[in-house]
Amino acid sequence: MDGAEVTTPRERYRAQVRAEIKERAWEQIATAGASALSLNAIAKRMGMSGPALYRYFASRDELITELVRGAYHSLADTFRAARTAGADPAGLAHALRGWALADPQRYFLVYGTPVPGYHAPDDITSIASEIMASLLDACAELSADGPATPLDAHLADHRDWAGDHPAAPAVLHQALTFWTRLHGVLSLELAGHFTGMGFDPARFYDAELADLLSTPTKS
Repeated sequence: MDGAEVTTPRERYRAQVRAEIKERAWEQIATAGASALSLNAIAKRMGMSGPALYRYFASRDELITELVRGAYHSLADTFRAARTAGADPAGLAHALRGWALADPQRYFLVYGTPVPGYHAPDDITSIASEIMASLLDACAELSADGPATPLDAHLADHRDWAGDHPAAPAVLHQALTFWTRLHGVLSLELAGHFTGMGFDPARFYDAELADLLSTPTKS
């Protein structure tokens, strides 16, 4: 034996069914949004009974968690690969946009309007912290000259969102500024709010990124 995991035909079949359920869920989300996700509707689409499908996902929230977990892992892997290749904050910004454009519904599931009544488990927060840690690491490599700002002082004592990352307050400030401004542009673009305005969203994103890189977070 080479130590590789051995799966039974039943386990493989279960994995295949769960994968199809998730695929159908993404189709439903693309049509009506995550808040309208219905396991019974998915079961009907797959030619199954509702109770049969619940043997694979016990609830709507369990299915959403699986989708959210997969989305966060995907972005975490994207950032990790970019950092391994030497990406700076600009490189991560382009990686983020490429990831978002590749699957807008996946992006909106984790960075769009929260699903009413859904609460993500703690492990989702840890994956999100890993994503932010990549940005904090990249921002820490940039110089940050100048006196501390009031927000720096505030973030020194309000840094739960950064997990256990040891970043200095100025780095927290810079990473948070990158994160919020770039997500703002991406969210508007993916929601179609730039359609018909006559400019290239990619150029606007690049301009915002250039401004972020040229404007110190300390003043």
